[in-house]
Amino acid sequence: MAFPAHFLDEIKNRISVSSVVGRRVKLQRRGREYVGLSPFKAEKTPSFTVNDDKQFYHCFATGKHGSIFDFVMETEGLSFPEAVERLAGEAGLAMPERDRQSEERQTRQKGLVDWLDRAAAWFAGQLSQHRPAANYLRERGLDDAIIKRFGLGYAPSDRHGLTQYLTQQGANIEVLVEAGLSIRPDDGRAAYDRFRDRVMFPIHDARGRVIGFGGRALSADVPAKYLNSPETPVFHKGSVLYNFHRARQPAYDTKQVLVTEGYMDVIGLAQAGFDATVAPLGTAITEQQLELLWRLTPEPIMCLDGDAAGLRAAYRVIDRALPILKPGVSLRFVLLPDGQDPDDMVRNGGRQAMLDLIEQARPLSDMLWTRELERAPLNTPERRADFKGRLRQAVGLITDRDVRTFYGQDIKQRLDRFFEYDPASDRSQAGRSSYSSSDRQQNWRRRGAVPRQETRSSAIAQAHVASQTRPLLLIAGVLCHPDIILSKWDATFERLEINDPDLARMRDVILSRWSEGLPLDMDGLKGHLKGLAPDTLLARIDKHARAHGLCFTDPRAEGTEVEASWLEVAELHHTLTTLEREKSEAEADFASDGQAESFDRLRAIVQEIAAIENQMRS
Repeated sequence: MAFPAHFLDEIKNRISVSSVVGRRVKLQRRGREYVGLSPFKAEKTPSFTVNDDKQFYHCFATGKHGSIFDFVMETEGLSFPEAVERLAGEAGLAMPERDRQSEERQTRQKGLVDWLDRAAAWFAGQLSQHRPAANYLRERGLDDAIIKRFGLGYAPSDRHGLTQYLTQQGANIEVLVEAGLSIRPDDGRAAYDRFRDRVMFPIHDARGRVIGFGGRALSADVPAKYLNSPETPVFHKGSVLYNFHRARQPAYDTKQVLVTEGYMDVIGLAQAGFDATVAPLGTAITEQQLELLWRLTPEPIMCLDGDAAGLRAAYRVIDRALPILKPGVSLRFVLLPDGQDPDDMVRNGGRQAMLDLIEQARPLSDMLWTRELERAPLNTPERRADFKGRLRQAVGLITDRDVRTFYGQDIKQRLDRFFEYDPASDRSQAGRSSYSSSDRQQNWRRRGAVPRQETRSSAIAQAHVASQTRPLLLIAGVLCHPDIILSKWDATFERLEINDPDLARMRDVILSRWSEGLPLDMDGLKGHLKGLAPDTLLARIDKHARAHGLCFTDPRAEGTEVEASWLEVAELHHTLTTLEREKSEAEADFASDGQAESFDRLRAIVQEIAAIENQMRS
């Protein structure tokens, strides 16, 4: 609701900023202001100031600034209406009157909450009377203190136990049905309990009021192991997080919140000291729940079960998060060992086991990359192009322009690094965030020594030829020295980008004979290829080999020199082919959007190509 300005001013006049801030920050007076250490950032020298006369605080370390309402929202995770209500109560002011319709809705909701609270107390009382339910919780490692703290209970198997109890307390059946506690059959029979023979988990709103329940079946022969309250006037499971009200303050204190998949994970982690832990209510996390999480901390950590279902859950979160990412907020992901959930981790390995996993939490951008990488093999040009297209499509979902731009840059850098080597042969390297130049050489070549510098320079100088000519020369080198080149660099030869279909077919025949152990002498290969490729193609290969005079196309050249110079030209071909392709894409992007970022990218690619060509000429 909108609050009258005079009402907000009256709260600020009655409550000083220093009194509110002073609960969390040790303040010292300096002149007309107070100073203290920032509550938003660890620091040794005070940079946080409070001015009661001007009714604001300012944090020089983070730039955060505001009134008492802002401070309560920042440090306690309250919404603005919640902060106003909290401070109005402290100031001794009654909240402004609502309109009649709103008042009726509030009264109705309060009535539902009252009966839900009584139901929670009844369930808690039933737990001590039912040994199997109590034993189940004990076997899950929960002690009496944590059971009481979370208000766990038990719903007996009696179909009418709770309904009869609450109606005897004065509840109307219609209210119990509306609250999701009872079910009224369509055939006119008496209403009965929704939850039966289940361990009960009360669900609270941000203010700590019971608004619904989750029930875990003790019997194995029921259709649903977990059952939640239905949607009601007070319970909307897509906008609620289990344990949010308890986790709010610890999350602000530690700047961290963990998100698990279920109630028991939350409780198990809380018992191990991870108080800032929440969970969605049995469904994929929603946009509203993500916004709730970002009220607690900029980068919530998703802790998901170590199985295929947990990985699918992580990927669904990515799709929900991308469109609503904003500067400064994102997600991180912890993937647990296969077959274990967070509750298992702390019971078997203790608190430290979970801390070790949190330390390795991966950013959302890493998980996006991994998701698309695992969808299909990348062993053909078409599949690689599809991989790249899926990544671009995912980045396009981001609505914030700046975040989208930086994601695009990150994905481009990953693609550049990744396609410098064979993804099918070294998938373990795909998720790495950075490579040195030596890493890139080794990944693309896969094995073997780096050529001597003098040989490299010589090969570059001789290789200043057109892109369509380089494959001809490289194949000529294999025809002249098949054993020298293919014994070590067969994978590099296989990965060469060759656009000419006849040349590509020739390369495939050579590799086929190599893999079958057939003779690879020069004359035998040429004789075999005559029936598979046009005579003009073999003539072109010979012509270019003679014209350029590279050492690896000379049958008399020695092995080491042949190997090093052929490899250098192969690398050069790969680099320039990649850059030319990126140049075409950058030209298309700039022609499409005319943005400065697109022009900068195009210019950088052109400059890189020019630098390589200048190096070859020199």
